[in-house]
Amino acid sequence: MLNYNHLLAMTDDIGMLQFSVLDKPDPNSGYTIDDNARALIVALMMGNEEGRSLANQYLDFMVGAQRKDGTWYNMYLNGVYSTWNDSDDCTGRAFLSCCLAANSSWSEVANKAYYMLRRTWPSIHRLRSPRAIAYTLLGLSHLNGGVCHERQRIIIASTLAQHLIELYKLHHDVQWHWFEDYLTYCNGILPHGLFAAYRLTGDKQILKIAYEAINFLISLVFEKSYLIIVGNDGWLHRGREKPLFDQQPVDAASTALACYEAYKVLGKKEYLEFSQLACAWYSGSNIHNLPLRNEKTGGCYDALTAAGVNLNQGAEAVLSLISTDLLLQQPDMAGENIEKSS
Repeated sequence: MLNYNHLLAMTDDIGMLQFSVLDKPDPNSGYTIDDNARALIVALMMGNEEGRSLANQYLDFMVGAQRKDGTWYNMYLNGVYSTWNDSDDCTGRAFLSCCLAANSSWSEVANKAYYMLRRTWPSIHRLRSPRAIAYTLLGLSHLNGGVCHERQRIIIASTLAQHLIELYKLHHDVQWHWFEDYLTYCNGILPHGLFAAYRLTGDKQILKIAYEAINFLISLVFEKSYLIIVGNDGWLHRGREKPLFDQQPVDAASTALACYEAYKVLGKKEYLEFSQLACAWYSGSNIHNLPLRNEKTGGCYDALTAAGVNLNQGAEAVLSLISTDLLLQQPDMAGENIEKSS
């Protein structure tokens, strides 16, 4: 049985709080679209009445944070919306979560999602951040009518995917199969988005680049039969050593989901195994052999650090943990579970 206690503790009448101090939610940290969009996806995956209630709560926060032009304020603090950390990435995440919510059998959930999708639809083709594009491609692959015709959805996905392809052609060489000269956070979403775009468009060029990129990412982050995430201490730049710390939980989830998408598209068991290994990172299959999950609180520690773990348990961390736990409930993931190497 999955433990949602910390998720519930981090959620109040407004939405999901951003940070915690140890396991205590910090009301002074405010609320972000990034976290509430991720929380919405988790609530939808729960699939029960508790998930329905949470989904409505996160959607209400997102509706309130959406501007008339369809973009979102990312930060809400002390009753005020702030623009200081707005980004295309938060728009992409919000768009993805709304596409998934629009497919819900809960009518009020789907209606709120469609309301936001109709407002943001005219602007999504202008996204240029690689991750924002990838989130949008993933959203488009799940969207079933309501705001556009099928042909229009395919055209927009092809156009956005082409932007990622152009970045890939600009930056890649025989040893560097990537879209930029560096890898930072949530790297898995880039090939993940392209695999999703291939499912939608059937474009073999998209598939080829998704395949090359996921294999390149795997070669960088899986060592010694466990996941070693790109650390945020400078990130990984072409020609330099990969920083080992801090490793952030959201990157483990991004890798797990990308590898699972590769498995679903390519049908190769090796990608399923990499997805399982990424999920195992939270339980101690990592460079320190330390669990990131807190069994007592249901939370997830914020980072794997050089000294051990960051004991704070914020929204991003717990949402990434729950998303991988829910992924592990998929029949193919559960049926081929890999135990931690001794």
